[in-house]
Amino acid sequence: MTVDTEWTPADVAVLLREPTDDDDKYSRGVVGLRTGSARYPGAAVLGVEAAWRAGAGMVRYLGPARDLVLARRPETVTADGRVQAWVIGSGTDAVQRGAEETAALHAVLAGDVPVVVDAGALDLAIAATAPLVLTPHDREHAALRTQIGLADIPDRRAAARDTAAHLDAVVLLKGATTIITAPDGAQRTVTTGVPWLSTAGTGDVLAGILGTLLAGGDDPFACAASAAWVHGRAGAAASAAHAGGPLVAVEVAEAVASVIGGVLAARRA
Repeated sequence: MTVDTEWTPADVAVLLREPTDDDDKYSRGVVGLRTGSARYPGAAVLGVEAAWRAGAGMVRYLGPARDLVLARRPETVTADGRVQAWVIGSGTDAVQRGAEETAALHAVLAGDVPVVVDAGALDLAIAATAPLVLTPHDREHAALRTQIGLADIPDRRAAARDTAAHLDAVVLLKGATTIITAPDGAQRTVTTGVPWLSTAGTGDVLAGILGTLLAGGDDPFACAASAAWVHGRAGAAASAAHAGGPLVAVEVAEAVASVIGGVLAARRA
């Protein structure tokens, strides 16, 4: 079992792959998003923005916020096709989800590519066979555990280990200290030190970053921890741009590329 320690820039540097002259958009990774809703369309925009900023070769968006996504990121592909990792559930509500969308999400979760399961899709995780990374905050995690009949465990680390083992999934439990847990109990943490990140939309940004890293074909546990680290440092950069003051989620997404660039530059040095 991995010792419960902070994920580091060196760990992120091991994971990140810099494209070469031999790469194309497919070899760099195609991430698909089924996110956003009529009530929360901005979640789709934020996740797509973050996926591009994290270095995706292609971002494929299938959802109700198509026009908003294309207005912000016209390079986004909105037709069905090849996907190497999915992001689902951001900006959605299970109570409002229709039968057609539920069937489409079940199909994604029955596939063989990894899936980031966020927010309004967490209720579907119990029936999934695809490799999963779940990204709940504490209240969502408690609700998920109740749904699948698991007892309340006050200790966040122990609860995350129990959920990961029960669902055979990586669990990224969001918070001031984010806890990343593998099905075998391996666990690492990411502490951002940026309370301004606790604002609407930043979780959608995290999901987009994670989807891009997973589309690169790497270990889901390392991808989850690295996404959390990049997200936290992007939050710090967004706040620093305002003298340490408040940030908004789109600024976090916009800072992702520079954070990744900094890690790669340090690795080359």
